[in-house]
Amino acid sequence: MTTIESRSPQAPDDVVLRTGAADEAEVARVVQRARTAAAQWARTPAHVRAAALEACAAALHGAHEELSALMVREVGKPILEARMETTRGISILRYNAQLALGPVGEVLPAADGRSLLHTRRRPHGVAGLITPWNFPVAIPLWKAAPALATGNAVVLKPSEKSPAVAVRLAELFADALPDGVFQVVLGAGPAGAALVGLADVVSFTGSVRAGSAVVRAAAARGVPVQAEMGGQNASVVLPDADLPTAAATIAAAAMGYAGQKCTATSRVVVVGDHRGFAERLADAVAALPFGDPADDHTVVGPVIDDAAREAVAGAVSDARDNGAAVLTGGDAPDRVGSFVVPTVVTDVAEGDRLLTEEVFGPVCAVVGAADADDAVRITNGVRHGLVTALFTADLGQALDLSTRFDTGMVKVNAPTTGVDFHAPFGGDKASSYGPREQGTAGPQFYTRTTTVTLTPPAA
Repeated sequence: MTTIESRSPQAPDDVVLRTGAADEAEVARVVQRARTAAAQWARTPAHVRAAALEACAAALHGAHEELSALMVREVGKPILEARMETTRGISILRYNAQLALGPVGEVLPAADGRSLLHTRRRPHGVAGLITPWNFPVAIPLWKAAPALATGNAVVLKPSEKSPAVAVRLAELFADALPDGVFQVVLGAGPAGAALVGLADVVSFTGSVRAGSAVVRAAAARGVPVQAEMGGQNASVVLPDADLPTAAATIAAAAMGYAGQKCTATSRVVVVGDHRGFAERLADAVAALPFGDPADDHTVVGPVIDDAAREAVAGAVSDARDNGAAVLTGGDAPDRVGSFVVPTVVTDVAEGDRLLTEEVFGPVCAVVGAADADDAVRITNGVRHGLVTALFTADLGQALDLSTRFDTGMVKVNAPTTGVDFHAPFGGDKASSYGPREQGTAGPQFYTRTTTVTLTPPAA
């Protein structure tokens, strides 16, 4: 049997969980169990499903500090962010509990003027969810909660780097949900592929490469699929912006949780004195508390593992070799664990991977733009299109430019990071495939529409 294990990124000798990976046969058994449970769960009254999700929220609330500490240990998330993520998970469950009581269709005028023409939304059956390690509570729940609320059973395949958090979620929900309605399978790519091959609806968050394979496999089977696949987000700074506030906001958005968010700022496009702003940003980044994620003050902890640390270091080294100036960071700290010093670079060569690829670490590049039009061109000139932040005091510029960025989300005078669970989430281009997540988009994705015509017998 293949074994997977998760290790604490700040203490690599700490094995959080070591367990066997599910093979294709085991995944099939879990999915069949879920399919049996889904048949009954779909017929369960909506108010009962809503109460079950409220009970899940209560269980998560009761384990708030425990689960937050487990996130710190397993994925190196700073404790304050871990606590906020657990709180967010509770809110997601409660929000979707209320959505379970929402409309399930609409009534339309019938052609004959006497029939009842209406639609009904029904669950697909088994929702196969494949989730990453960086948000091990929030992302599984923003997928699972609407799926459960609408009557689907859920099979969750978390990242092999964060199995312990997923297992604990399943344990917490065991008393609130019927047997088989929420299950976890552990493993790497093969387990995920097996789940995609069997589920009735598929939702994925992860890399472009893996997500593209998931989309192809699900589409070949004709099952609904959505995939969120990262970003290379820009913060655009116009000359009239509040520069100190912009620098502080961008520093946190680029470096919080060591830049390991699909919404993190990786590029800063400055109209005007880009070198001056880069130095201001470097000062703000250097001031961020860096170190042990269990410390309440830490903003930047470790990256997930040594491979990630080496990838970030390699990208910075290549940029420096190509003429970039490193204003802060750029070196490895003398400490145990997968740490990278938060790094700001400028004068990056066009085409450098810091400007064209998602590095997924605590590094951002500052580039100059001739004017607002040039800033839009630079911002849009990448394959991803998740979120753009614009910093300006000009309302007219904000309204105009917010319609010109090729991203699914635009924020004005706010960080690229942070999303509202009651609003649609997703990107354009290579960032996303399929319908949006979160908000009322969730229940729509996890259901299918049946159109019913009910004609009374002739008098």
